[in-house]
Amino acid sequence: MKALYSTTIIVAPTVNFQVLHFGNLLSPVPHQQYPFPYSTCPSLQNLKFSSCPLRIRPVIGASSSSSMASSTTETKPFSVLFVCLGNICRSPAAEGVFRDLVKKRGLDSKFRIDSAGTINYHEGNPADSRMRAAASRRGIEITSISRPIRPSDFGDFDLILAMDKSNRADILEALEKWKQRENLPPDADKKVKLMCSYCKKHNETEVPDPYYGGQKGFEKVLDLLEDACESLLDSILTETESSRT
Repeated sequence: MKALYSTTIIVAPTVNFQVLHFGNLLSPVPHQQYPFPYSTCPSLQNLKFSSCPLRIRPVIGASSSSSMASSTTETKPFSVLFVCLGNICRSPAAEGVFRDLVKKRGLDSKFRIDSAGTINYHEGNPADSRMRAAASRRGIEITSISRPIRPSDFGDFDLILAMDKSNRADILEALEKWKQRENLPPDADKKVKLMCSYCKKHNETEVPDPYYGGQKGFEKVLDLLEDACESLLDSILTETESSRT
């Protein structure tokens, strides 16, 4: 209740207030429009106006202009989610490769990058040690922890990239089920694309799962991801730039 004893009050500019300053109370009239119960105020009889200077400032205009200023200066980062089966090989590698590329171009603040799996079997585990070792030899760090895809991802991310067609089908199937009980974007399915659709140097349509193969499989995955991620970044930058003009 300390606000009642200030010599500065904040009112909406559309309300016509009469302000009485007397000793220890500021009370606007009419009282029924005041946010505090009138019964808690002392009698308004025998009040004398004080010579103390009184300043009234509207808040609506100030907060509106402040909000407008912040909305024009702040730009939401473009968000990308990479998805494979268990989120321990391909999608963590894609996340790592894309993060590395974005960092090298000095665009860290412009992106939100994450990865997930269509199953929760490996949830809470780091990426496969073979995948991390192969990436490390290329100077790429993989630090992600496995998690399954969740309903909120369809609202939180601008782009969801599946490593193969089976992953994409599982993602879309989950989306259809979640849409029945979750408030998800109506065009969420359009966010789901294949990773290899961005490849320019390779003809593969899917990123193969290297889990049951040898070292060459992990190297092949990285070759495809480096190709696709470079094209992906260029595509996003071109798209965002054209949307501003």
